[in-house]
Amino acid sequence: MRQRILVNECKQEISSFNPVLGRYEDYIVTLGEGILSYHRGIGTETGGALSVLEAQEGVEIVPGYSARTSTSAGTLDDSGFRRIAEGFLDSVRRAGQVDGVYFSLHGAMASVSVPDVEGYLLSASRKILGDKIPIVISLDLHGILTEQMLQNCNALTLYHTYPHVDFFETGQRAASLLLRLLAGEIRPVMARVYIPALVRGDELITATGLFGKVVREAQAVERGPGGLSAGMFIGNPFTDVPELGTNSIVIADGDAGLAAREALRLANDFWSVHEKLQSKLTSMAETVRLASAAKGRVTLTDAADATSSGASGDSNAILRALVEAGFRRRTLLPLVDAPAVKAAFDAGVDAKIQVNVGGALDPARFRPLPIEGRVKMLSDGRFPSESHGHMWYSGKTAVLESDNYTIVLTSRSVSLYDRSLFLAHGQDPGQFDAVVVKSPHCQPRFFNEGSELVINVDAPGATSANLKSLGHKVCPRPIFPLDENVTFKPEARVYPSVRAKGA
Repeated sequence: MRQRILVNECKQEISSFNPVLGRYEDYIVTLGEGILSYHRGIGTETGGALSVLEAQEGVEIVPGYSARTSTSAGTLDDSGFRRIAEGFLDSVRRAGQVDGVYFSLHGAMASVSVPDVEGYLLSASRKILGDKIPIVISLDLHGILTEQMLQNCNALTLYHTYPHVDFFETGQRAASLLLRLLAGEIRPVMARVYIPALVRGDELITATGLFGKVVREAQAVERGPGGLSAGMFIGNPFTDVPELGTNSIVIADGDAGLAAREALRLANDFWSVHEKLQSKLTSMAETVRLASAAKGRVTLTDAADATSSGASGDSNAILRALVEAGFRRRTLLPLVDAPAVKAAFDAGVDAKIQVNVGGALDPARFRPLPIEGRVKMLSDGRFPSESHGHMWYSGKTAVLESDNYTIVLTSRSVSLYDRSLFLAHGQDPGQFDAVVVKSPHCQPRFFNEGSELVINVDAPGATSANLKSLGHKVCPRPIFPLDENVTFKPEARVYPSVRAKGA
């Protein structure tokens, strides 16, 4: 007898401090077989899950609904949320009788009225499916783990790497758990420990930082006797929601005691180093001084305007500081500014234009900067990500050369955690003296390798690592580092799984 498994996807990470609301139009929505044809052969979570499910004899994959974006944004408006939720849940209803469910989610989506979008989708799906159908999900480690999510899934997997390079493997792990559940081989029991901490910085790089040591402990638990899944959710400190924070999670096979003990151990190990998990930022004035004095290439990390974390992407703060200081080295940077792109398209390739750049979306933080430049390239803004093969869309895009500055201007924000945008528009970051990187951490080979200096700039923005500057109003308090003398009283909460069909 064939087992029917529903596969759905809904993924975006938002920043509550980005004034530009997300819209339904920001998403690429795919239904049915289009989901399978898109994800087969690329390195996404869904692609990983499909590689496991399609190799299993007797499994029928039921592709339902996918809503995905190539970037993060501000809080999703309620109209967009309703359309996405209705499409997602309608696909659950239309799937008919299924034996199991895999959902690829992010964990840090929020709408104006619903702070826990993933929890809502899981809760509503559970009402449709009933208690006997196992639901397994995959999540980003920057997800915000909530009660509603844990109460309405049977098991989960999460990334073990930052920068993220295990999308595919995370989906594979989730699909393998689901198949074992369906076979009646396991009885997942989940334990989580909430930790009142928001963290950023280089020590979060799992290959080299202190956080990586805790993650490797979690991986050992997952692979060890009785372990099914384990990891650390560090949340998204730019998503100001009621359950924001850090969480350890351990899922064991029928052993609540093991899950609780190991979740507590991971949480305590994390807390022992949490004060070291903060960004070391360099002032704008010192950034300009260091970049001017350097002989080799300089990477200027503008994590405060990281579109992959939810920022608007229209910060010109570093550009303005360099221009005003008379910085003469060849510099490459990205910037979201639809009006400037339109001016470039109106003028055409090789035309000279005078245009304002920056501040088009977040004028409270950034003032438009007038520049004169030559239009070097125009494109439709469609290109593949070098990280996992996803097709990304930056809207109409223009490359503008203004003296020693090369600006890749986009109409829409797009993720910038690799070189995709630059390379797709003929710009090799390795050929410039300075590159502005709007992501907190990329794989070192993308920008850092070969750089004389990598400077984490203390710039303004909706995703600033200077967390006290953002103005959190909703998240639990007290919480580190927003408050002084925060104490941690570890407590493990256990979630018995809904009994799997046939178990």
